Amino acid sequence: MRTAAILPVKSYGRAKQRLGDAFPHRPTLAEAMVGDVLAALSRIDALDDLIVVTAEPAAAEAALAAGAHVVHDPDENGQSAAASRGVAAAVDRGAERALLVPGDCPALEPVEVAALLERTAAVVIVPDRHGSGTNALLLTPPYAIAPAFGTGSFARHAALAHGRAEVCEVRSLGLDVDTPDDLAALRAALAAHPGGAPRTRALLEAHAPAVA
Repeated sequence: MRTAAILPVKSYGRAKQRLGDAFPHRPTLAEAMVGDVLAALSRIDALDDLIVVTAEPAAAEAALAAGAHVVHDPDENGQSAAASRGVAAAVDRGAERALLVPGDCPALEPVEVAALLERTAAVVIVPDRHGSGTNALLLTPPYAIAPAFGTGSFARHAALAHGRAEVCEVRSLGLDVDTPDDLAALRAALAAHPGGAPRTRALLEAHAPAVA
């Protein structure tokens, strides 16, 4: 079954506003995380196609360097709209299944994602670490449901699936970064699991919080 991974990427200058002062180099952090996600996805043999939906030139350049197909996102109307744009491109390119993943899960483990791709439900929902959001969707076929990301998206996606959904917790995909607490959780996870996420890891180590 031909499977495409779809990665919506917001312009780096607009990314991670909710981090506030917890990390002052937000565009650089967004770029590092996307680079790590691209590198991890490119190592998964079960993925036949990788599509990046973005208006960010640096993200498009990194995507092309990773062998991904780039879809321009002129409107930047949010993750759901970008994901839908990516799904349309994936179908046009022959995808029979789509994996929607965020660009802010730099600890993503290829082995864990490969295991996720073995699931056969029409809709597989990967929750965030709080259990209320959605950090990945595996859709068979790609139009199985419409992406509906944002606050409370786990319940929305489950409802849209009308009983066809399977929930699959994936540790490394649960570590997205939106808030200072999320950033702290990512730092702890990277410290506990050496290796992986080299760009993000190096950036966070270079800007470690001061110890009182």
